[in-house]
Amino acid sequence: MTSGMLSKVLKRLLSRQRTGIAHQGACPNSPHAILSKRLRENEALIRDAFGNSCDLIVRKVRFGTGPGIAVLVVHIDGLVDKVLVSEAIIKPIGVTSEILESERLSSIQVQETLRDRLILLSDVKQVSDKAGLLDCIAGGKCGIIVDGSSEAFVCDVRGFEKRGVEEPQSEVVIRGPREGFTEVLRTNTSLLRRRIRDPRLWIKEFTVGRVSRTQVAIAYIKGIANDKVVQEARDRITRIDVDSIQESGELEEYLEDAPLSPFPTILRTERPDRVTGALFEGRIAILTDGTPFVLIAPVTFLMFLTSPEDYYERYFIASAVRLLRWASFLIALLLPALYVSVTTFHQEMLPTPLVLAIAAQREGVPFPAVFEALLMEVAFEILREAAVRLPKIYGPAISIVGVLILGEAAVRAGLVSSAMIIVVALTAIASFVTPIFSLSIAVRLLRFPMILLAGTLGLFGVVFGFSVVVIHVSSLRSFGVPFLEPIAPVVVSDLKDALIRLPWWAMDTRPEFTGKSDLRRQSRGLMPRASKTQENKISGSPGKRGST
Repeated sequence: MTSGMLSKVLKRLLSRQRTGIAHQGACPNSPHAILSKRLRENEALIRDAFGNSCDLIVRKVRFGTGPGIAVLVVHIDGLVDKVLVSEAIIKPIGVTSEILESERLSSIQVQETLRDRLILLSDVKQVSDKAGLLDCIAGGKCGIIVDGSSEAFVCDVRGFEKRGVEEPQSEVVIRGPREGFTEVLRTNTSLLRRRIRDPRLWIKEFTVGRVSRTQVAIAYIKGIANDKVVQEARDRITRIDVDSIQESGELEEYLEDAPLSPFPTILRTERPDRVTGALFEGRIAILTDGTPFVLIAPVTFLMFLTSPEDYYERYFIASAVRLLRWASFLIALLLPALYVSVTTFHQEMLPTPLVLAIAAQREGVPFPAVFEALLMEVAFEILREAAVRLPKIYGPAISIVGVLILGEAAVRAGLVSSAMIIVVALTAIASFVTPIFSLSIAVRLLRFPMILLAGTLGLFGVVFGFSVVVIHVSSLRSFGVPFLEPIAPVVVSDLKDALIRLPWWAMDTRPEFTGKSDLRRQSRGLMPRASKTQENKISGSPGKRGST
């Protein structure tokens, strides 16, 4: 009885599968079906697919004199260069009518002639399925269909409005290139090509999003980047199955290693010089069409506290500034918690005059220190968000009103102490020192649980919270690379560009985890020094002049 039931189930499944296959092959409107040889059916298909939209341009022209052969030119208004379509596609068809009339070409010959002789464009591709043609037209290309042929070809004549290459808005440039990425993918890849003039710069393009059809590209230097990391990035991108990807931030959440961590494991930037430097270290760049922010992976925690200016200034100046960033990071994370814990539980750690001064300021404050700190931090976050969201004309005014007037009024009203205002202001200023905004946001979020731990357990809570943060960061990985490398694990050869930066002539190797395919960055012994012959000439010239 059981075998009979199984046989019936198998027969039903097989019959359904055969029926589905038969319907798929018989359905002419399947998106993967071959184009029809009738031009009217292809035109109806395109109009129905786009809902006969007002920006859909369908132009029917004749190839040759007399009846000739009809040719359909289709594109989206606003996504193509109209002058290029007219000069490179439509005009050559009209000026060769008399020659083609004498040749009496067939539909296939007409198509080959258009592709090889008349189309004055470099990027011409042939498509035969309906889905491929519709995707190309929707992507800004021009489709050309010849009556009597089941194959069409598309030309890249995109020419939509776009923003020019400008200075990055989120990363201030002090010394270095003032070019920033734009929202156009091909412009961004050209900015990388201008800086890396080598054929080993490989760029692989993908389409992500069932509806948006967003173009995503992976850029890396072949022979320097780890092939396993490149393959891992490809696998993570190809398995994304969503309706739409509009910004690299959406893509980042599908690619990162630790989605539940407040710390970012992928770095985003608007600066081509930062991306170029990462590529030379063996990392990969992920570019998304429609956004100026490019993703870099794999990354380490130290990269979020570095700036491209560190490599353009003298190494001892860059090292001092980098240490200052580390101190600012710790201040932004721990200063309010340390203040709460010391003033609440450990007053004996402060000098007596300072304790008396703080106690005098807090004499009329009705709230405990932990609630006071949380109140001021929340108020400052509200002010910061308001200054960001308001128009640029009103943003500075709101900041001045909030910081000066409300802060002074809160102190006079006895709601908060002056010392707390100083601590919160110093913490906010220290948080602005972080070069990468995504890390600054993580520090702003972690500050609140640190204050709560300090208000309940004192310094023990602060030490416990900071230990949990360090352990968590040590456990993170970015595309298989330890997030705290070269500190944990310790990589001696990579410490030359960690907390401090050694001179360029001393950094002769790439990072070990990302550039292991080709560790040698430069030749050894490049430390600049004056030659002995030049020293002799310079030192001997004044004596000779004096003797004469």
